[in-house]
Amino acid sequence: MNLEMLEKARTRVPSIPVLVNLVSKRTRELNRGARPLLRPLSKFEDKSDIALREIAEGLVVAEVDMQAVEAHMEAQARWGRHV
Repeated sequence: MNLEMLEKARTRVPSIPVLVNLVSKRTRELNRGARPLLRPLSKFEDKSDIALREIAEGLVVAEVDMQAVEAHMEAQARWGRHV
């Protein structure tokens, strides 16, 4: 894995768990036949490296469902425990 590309991706997705999930999901999509959003550097470039480059270039982004986050926080406050 290219460390320079990893750092560039971390500037776009600062949360490591979110970045890991995003790379993992996009890698699965590529392995199942999805077309890359950018040209692979070589015929043998690893799918996870392609996914990481797509994220670093801003072609793949994570979306947050704020309604779900708010509902989760309300449930935690209501029940006084980790939900």
